[in-house]
Amino acid sequence: MKLCHGLRAALLLAAIALTGATPAVSATSIEVIVNDKAITSYDVDQRAKLLRLTTRRSAAAAQKAALEELVDETLKLQEAERLRISVSKGQVDEAFGNIAQNVKLTPSRLEAALKQSGVNPGTLRDRLKAELAWSQAVRNRFRATVKITDSDVIAALRKDGGTENAKSVEYTLQSYVFVVPSKASNDFKAKRKREVDQFRAQFTSCEEGEKTAKGLNEVVAQPARRRLEAELPGNLKDAVQKVSVGRTTEPTLGAKGFEFFAVCDKREIDGDVDARVAKEAELRNKEGEALSRQYLRELRQRALIDYR
Repeated sequence: MKLCHGLRAALLLAAIALTGATPAVSATSIEVIVNDKAITSYDVDQRAKLLRLTTRRSAAAAQKAALEELVDETLKLQEAERLRISVSKGQVDEAFGNIAQNVKLTPSRLEAALKQSGVNPGTLRDRLKAELAWSQAVRNRFRATVKITDSDVIAALRKDGGTENAKSVEYTLQSYVFVVPSKASNDFKAKRKREVDQFRAQFTSCEEGEKTAKGLNEVVAQPARRRLEAELPGNLKDAVQKVSVGRTTEPTLGAKGFEFFAVCDKREIDGDVDARVAKEAELRNKEGEALSRQYLRELRQRALIDYR
């Protein structure tokens, strides 16, 4: 969520250099009514001061941008309320604290820096609340719409250049546990180990292994999961690298019993892992931003917005 762009330098300077008292609040008038919600001149002035603090806008440009931002913000909150989306004070405090941390201030010093600049901290908190609620509304509406495929990521990486020759390995792994009680005797553990060895010796595929496990006592077969090699813990990564598809890793005795992993599938995918993850996030953000703008346009078209 892009909530603190421009705040880092501006607020740090404000905390150090700005010492003037907060100006007196002038007479307030209604600037616009969004459906049944009034936005006042005080609201607009406060948001404009925040925008001027964090951007290089002129006073006139900041006032205009503040008014439209508050209209959008009101629509977002009204839509969130319609969808029964709520944002707690704790969530807002956390977001406010994250901004404070980014500009190397405590939340109380951030509040003081804003006040020194004539900005009521509430205007930033209102902005954070609206963005948190809106993010959830957009996710709820477009969760099934935003689909980024492997081919999308690979094409984007190739367009950037320099990554198409890199490879990552993706495993499909299935965990098996032969349960051993915590107070089991050594004889029982030895018997259980023989059962594990027999099962592994006969293992040829995850599909068949899962069927066999269902007929055994106290054996748990977890659903197979895809895991990138870079995501695996070091000991598991080393173990699966030595195993071919359709075979299993050596068992280890843990708190639950003898555990081992079957390698159901293994494939190479284009692009290094870090670059793939970053690029996929970038593509999702771009598509999400476009859908967010579309959603907001629809709300504006349906709304009753009365500029005074």
